[in-house]
Amino acid sequence: MTAEPAGALATTDLIVGGMTCAACVNRVEKRLARLEGVSATVNLATGRARVSHPAGIAAEDLVATVERAGYTAELPAPETERRAPSPSGAEEPEGREGRRERERLLITALLSLPVLVLSMVPALQFRNWQWLCFALAAPVAAWGAWPFHRRALRGLRHSAATMDTLVSLGVAASFSWSVYALFLGGAGEPGMRMPFTLLPSAGGEVAHVYLEAAVGVPLFVLTGRFLEARARRGTGEALRSLAGLAAKDVTVRENGQELRIPIERLRVGQEFTVRPGERVATDGVVVSGNSALDLSLVTGESDPVEVGPGQAVTGAAVNAGGLITVRATAVGADTQLARITQLVTEAQAGKARAQRLADRVAGVFVPVVLALAVTVLGFWLGAGADPQAALTASVAILVVACPCALGLATPTALLAATGRGAQLGVLVSGPLALEALRHIDTVVLDKTGTLTTGHMTVIEVTPVADGIGRDAVLRLAGAVEQGSEHPLGRALTTYAQRALPALPLPPVTDFLATPGVGVRGAVEGRRVEVTAAGDGLPASLAVALAAAEESARTPVVVRVDGAVQALIAVGDVLRPGSYRAVDRLRRLGVEPVLATGDREGTARAVAAELGVTEVHAGCSPEDKADLVRRLKRDGRRVAVIGDGVNDAAALAGADLGIAMGSGTDAAIGAADVTLVQGDIEAVAAAVRLARRTLGTIRTNLVWAFGYNAVTVPMAAVGWLNPMVAAAAMSVSSLLVVGNSLRLRAWEASPRPHGPRRPRRPRRPRGEFA
Repeated sequence: MTAEPAGALATTDLIVGGMTCAACVNRVEKRLARLEGVSATVNLATGRARVSHPAGIAAEDLVATVERAGYTAELPAPETERRAPSPSGAEEPEGREGRRERERLLITALLSLPVLVLSMVPALQFRNWQWLCFALAAPVAAWGAWPFHRRALRGLRHSAATMDTLVSLGVAASFSWSVYALFLGGAGEPGMRMPFTLLPSAGGEVAHVYLEAAVGVPLFVLTGRFLEARARRGTGEALRSLAGLAAKDVTVRENGQELRIPIERLRVGQEFTVRPGERVATDGVVVSGNSALDLSLVTGESDPVEVGPGQAVTGAAVNAGGLITVRATAVGADTQLARITQLVTEAQAGKARAQRLADRVAGVFVPVVLALAVTVLGFWLGAGADPQAALTASVAILVVACPCALGLATPTALLAATGRGAQLGVLVSGPLALEALRHIDTVVLDKTGTLTTGHMTVIEVTPVADGIGRDAVLRLAGAVEQGSEHPLGRALTTYAQRALPALPLPPVTDFLATPGVGVRGAVEGRRVEVTAAGDGLPASLAVALAAAEESARTPVVVRVDGAVQALIAVGDVLRPGSYRAVDRLRRLGVEPVLATGDREGTARAVAAELGVTEVHAGCSPEDKADLVRRLKRDGRRVAVIGDGVNDAAALAGADLGIAMGSGTDAAIGAADVTLVQGDIEAVAAAVRLARRTLGTIRTNLVWAFGYNAVTVPMAAVGWLNPMVAAAAMSVSSLLVVGNSLRLRAWEASPRPHGPRRPRRPRRPRGEFA
């Protein structure tokens, strides 16, 4: 996948094969960085490299550079090719190479188990048992361990040493010593018996054989990598499930007929049908029909969404109701599902700061281990120790030292966390955003579209006691407002149509809109006016006017033939989860700050209801950006949540920008985190997910470093059997991956503590900013 050049740079993704540890990652990154103007980030868990390079450098040059480093590289297949599921329905990843490795592991296990049993249970050692073990161990040491030998030789040709070098040397040394002992050292005598202990021991007149190490090392490492690969595929399951949501074909309407075509042939503007149980093929607008759509797999929202003509629908949603016809508004990479998948993929390509340190350590780790193994061998031989004991310690060091866990510490956690976040409707741009989320202590909240729905609606209708009645007032007011483009007018018309479905709104004539005053017109021969509320209202409406102003709603008066008939309060309403979101943020130690372009009274009313103490009203986009800069100067770590163009500058200037998925492209583009379903409650979930993820990464790195800090000295002093060392090395990587897998089951909703709602009933508030 190659991105369009941005300025003088382009971004290319490569699939890199043959990497087995963090040392491989470090080597590929360094080789690519030797090209002028090129920088690369390589992910061991996904096997991908994201390369930023001058537009003049072709992708083929990048592939050739990786291959010269001793690895394979290729460009990812087009999206249309990657999408097809395997005919067997099995997991996607393995393919022919995976089946070969599984067969290799099975045959290696069948040959190795008798050797391990006979070597570890002296009572079973019959006459010439060692020669049977030799016959079984030889193909394991050669063919079973061949992947390690092959990659070690390839690294040697490129003056590189990796984990495969250590394993290959360990197997070769163990088997070579056993061959010497059998043929020249007296271990081949028919009555030879060999005791087994977990701690290595040697001595006596007869040389011991280490065939159990020669077969145990490749067996345990192959088993560990097989299980590790399965676990790593599990961490990326959420991303694959997102990609798998895309429809493969679609039923389009052409010339009055329906035709089934591949999704790749669908074009913007074409109409297609969606039957009950089918997925919506792509983003679009309903042309005809009504239904309920299940968006849970895309946004994490479980409640079905009712849709009808004129309403937008999202690709991959499941039609749970009737037949609908949709006109496509976006296809391919422009759809919401494709953008979500791309954001998750990009997030997984990054590295946390701690992982970059681990990769630098891994770059020198293997050469240091090789030098240490040679030093230990020389030390023990120089000290007069038995050659068997010296060799055992040296081989144990080669086998136990494992930079694999270092390379997997961050990417596996990111795979699991970003995938889980996508399932919950939280898209994080990368590890740096996760780190920023972890440390924020202040969040600046926009009001309209973030804490509130951003749409004006009728809150309350108060008719006069002796007037024409509520329904008649609504019908006439809705009719006269049909000619208005003002949000208040649209809210009145929409409310009247929904409240009185059996009474269609009559047409309006002689319509006149006066800015700042209201509208008037003739409806069914009656003069109807909808204007701003003022003095001189009947006593019955004065109370309603005071309540509306106190609640920061916008009151309007409806007059029919000059007589006041009703007062209607219109306003924006709080999102259902706004209170819970602010409460949970405060419980996490994050202080909310309200910054809105709305007037002071409205802002104060919303803030009071949500329990926000710091309020900034009447803010322009520049004012919001200045507020962020002031807070940062005060030493705060600031996140901004917004959804509009007026929030883009503040989002970009904050330590962390969080955009509502229902907001504008400018806001989403400037943000580090996107809330897909526009649910502000997901902000607290994002903070908690970030803290859990970075905690998991730290645990992984502590284990990866601590494992080597303990086991390498144990091997150097002869306290670690090579076979046990191989098992420990495999277990270290599995523990890191297994710890990361726990993030897949992470729950977004914490156990409730304290009050979940404000003490007084929540009321709708004010105008939009």
